[in-house]
Amino acid sequence: MTDENATGTCEAQIRHIPVGKVFAVAIGNALEFYDFLTYSYFAIQIGHCFFPVAQTAHGLLYSLATFGVGFITRPLGALVIGRFGDRVGRKPAMVLSFMLMGVGITGLALTPSYSTIGIFAPILLLTFRLIQGFALGGQVGPSTAYLVEAAPSHRRGLYVAVQFMTQDLSVLVAGVVGFALSNSLAASALDQWGWRLAFLIGAAVIPFGLYLRRSLPETLLLPDATSREDAASKLSLRPIVLGLLLLIATTTGGYGLSYMTTYAQDSLHLVAGVAFGATILNGVGNLMGDVLSGLASDKIGRKPVMLVSALFGLLLVMPAYLAMTRLPSAFTVYAATTVLCLLMQTFGNAAMVTVTESLPKAVRSTALSLLYAIATTVFGGTTQLVIKLLMVTTGSPLAPAWYIITALAVGLSSAVIIRETAPVKVRHAAFGIADRKTPAVVDLLK
Repeated sequence: MTDENATGTCEAQIRHIPVGKVFAVAIGNALEFYDFLTYSYFAIQIGHCFFPVAQTAHGLLYSLATFGVGFITRPLGALVIGRFGDRVGRKPAMVLSFMLMGVGITGLALTPSYSTIGIFAPILLLTFRLIQGFALGGQVGPSTAYLVEAAPSHRRGLYVAVQFMTQDLSVLVAGVVGFALSNSLAASALDQWGWRLAFLIGAAVIPFGLYLRRSLPETLLLPDATSREDAASKLSLRPIVLGLLLLIATTTGGYGLSYMTTYAQDSLHLVAGVAFGATILNGVGNLMGDVLSGLASDKIGRKPVMLVSALFGLLLVMPAYLAMTRLPSAFTVYAATTVLCLLMQTFGNAAMVTVTESLPKAVRSTALSLLYAIATTVFGGTTQLVIKLLMVTTGSPLAPAWYIITALAVGLSSAVIIRETAPVKVRHAAFGIADRKTPAVVDLLK
């Protein structure tokens, strides 16, 4: 069978994948992100448990640093599980990453406190965070590749948006859980076991996620070694560098806004109930951005969506943070969180589709996993710690705004330069209507 016939056969099989199976990918991805991101929302409580004031005056910094440590193993997970997804299949790679995430989240939830087992508590916490990072590093590439390959060419943006929507739904659920726990438990109970309950809720759905992923059909027609080498040879420096910059902007901005829960408590001195309400609005804003980006990027192209959302983000970030610092209240925090998250997620969804479409199918899982892992490890994973350090050293509560503005500026510049990958624009380009360089993208999508 020739490569062209093989590709055609595989695409014919992909078109018959039921929509429910596509949601199974996204739902499994959401469960992983709930487990991973819940840590950041309970950073203060985890700091009290594993880094008590009696032992250190920097419990929150150590807690955030441990959150960042979870990103160190992401590149390794991206390389190992990403390559597994290209060589064996997308489905087994997704199942493997999900099983490892279950080990990490369950172990973290059940680890005794510092007051119970001493120094072994933060050591175990660190170990389970490293396992979580490894699992999530190999999750994004195979799952995103699966959705792009399972989607009709004119619905790739929407299919990837479904993945982001379920991720952001998990953010919303995490916010609801945190809001409910913080408003129903005393501060001491939240420190001792309340945060553990939030993690155990995620652990309880691991068997359900495994069942969903194991029932998926495969989208990858396994390439031989020659095909992989040919695909790798198509990778050029330009899309790799620009794709990395887009993902850096996306992850930095996203994790910067995820810090809003801690920011509201630590810097604006609002109560925990109000702060966790910001997490709910974070999920709401992201969900709206997912829908807008998915639909619009399929209709008018990826670049216009990225350019408009990044530009409006640059214009509104500083006014939003000024409003929160001068008038700290639930209203200003919730309004700022909703608007900024909507814009950031609109940009991020279109950016992710662009990067995925720019990569050859035979190496898509590995390449996307590595790019995303590098972006999150070096920038996304350190964002919350860097923001806190910047506020400590400068004394300015506007440090998060400047950091997010920098990320958006990088994203906007990259979006201006990168080629359009939306099929609707590529087809037009093939008839000489758009940029003549754009049809080269068609070769990468094969």
